[in-house]
Amino acid sequence: MAPALHAFAGYGIELEYAIVDGATLDPRPLAEPLLRALESGRPKRIDGVEIDWSNELVAHVVEIKNVAPVASFELLTTAFHDGVAATARRVGEFDALLMPTGMHPWMDARTAELWTHSDGAIYRAFDRLFDCHRHGWANLQSMHINLPFADDDEFARLHAAVRLVLPLIPALAASSPFADGQRMPFLDYRLEAYRCNTERVPAITGAVIPDNVYGRADYQAGVLEPMYRDIAADDPERVLQHEWLNARGAIARFDRNAIEIRLCDTQECPRADLAIAAIVTAVVRALYDARWQPLDAQQALSTPRLAALLHAGMRDGEEAIIADAAYLRAFGVSDPALRAGDLCAHLVDECDATARVLNRGYRESIDTILAHGPLARRIVRAIDGATGRKELAHVYRRLCDCLMRDELFVAGA
Repeated sequence: MAPALHAFAGYGIELEYAIVDGATLDPRPLAEPLLRALESGRPKRIDGVEIDWSNELVAHVVEIKNVAPVASFELLTTAFHDGVAATARRVGEFDALLMPTGMHPWMDARTAELWTHSDGAIYRAFDRLFDCHRHGWANLQSMHINLPFADDDEFARLHAAVRLVLPLIPALAASSPFADGQRMPFLDYRLEAYRCNTERVPAITGAVIPDNVYGRADYQAGVLEPMYRDIAADDPERVLQHEWLNARGAIARFDRNAIEIRLCDTQECPRADLAIAAIVTAVVRALYDARWQPLDAQQALSTPRLAALLHAGMRDGEEAIIADAAYLRAFGVSDPALRAGDLCAHLVDECDATARVLNRGYRESIDTILAHGPLARRIVRAIDGATGRKELAHVYRRLCDCLMRDELFVAGA
């Protein structure tokens, strides 16, 4: 194995997209032939970055990722744009398209086809235990941000910082306001469905916000072992007893010495995803460096109060009211209450220099999000109260076009 990277010395991004019919936009289970055509497992070098493709739980979703950590998100801008274009060309050979956002807006999750090839035993085990033919399993696409750590001290500081940023992510990244053809009561319905998808074994997801931990041994004892113990009777062959079973919003991947942030819905284009990754990481770094508060003060914020803030953000996005003075003080804010969108704007200004180092062009995309709301808000605005399949299809086809052009979506534009 390569030596572990120090915190903020490298980054990994994973982006998931739905494969849909070019005419109807219904999901199509084409991941296996698509990955074969893309020669999955044989990374392609694009603009100096090795890009590869892989499968997910369901056969209508494909993931694109950088294989090795990169020094900045800016290095991924061209690589992901060209990688998406290559994927689109290949999927077009099947008369299909790639669809962005965190959820397909009308798919019937009960009809989803699970991946049956490599690692098929894992997916069968998940389906047997949790019924994967439902939202939260069969219908979700997200961006994962991988942040490295080199030792226990870096892990504890990074974990504490990530915990505090998680409740703000829906204000920037919510993109799943529709499911089953209906407007859901959450701007980030993907996270609401995800929050409940392992209720049979609550230790797997917890409160989505991870509890405080102080090192690898503490994490093993407090997070991983309880999951393995609670699932053991239903998993006698230990198929699922690995650290990736953990379904919290950020998980430790000790196999690659990284914390994986899982809360970001996929956006309408990689440009937007990488802009969000840049500012999320910049804020994490400010907390890691104790810019506003020391580590012990950050760790004093309880999981239930952070989970309550996250739930409000999932429902209301940038309009969620954060009436938690202790939480706001963690970001250098003295107000007793603040809109989530206003706190995000404050943090963009506070962390702009760091974010620009990570992704020089991030600000244009983030300013669009701050001005017009997260993608979910812009989708709802574009639908303008309509509930028909025709209106949904019109907007989501525009989103497919944004993905191909690597352009942000603005209602009415």
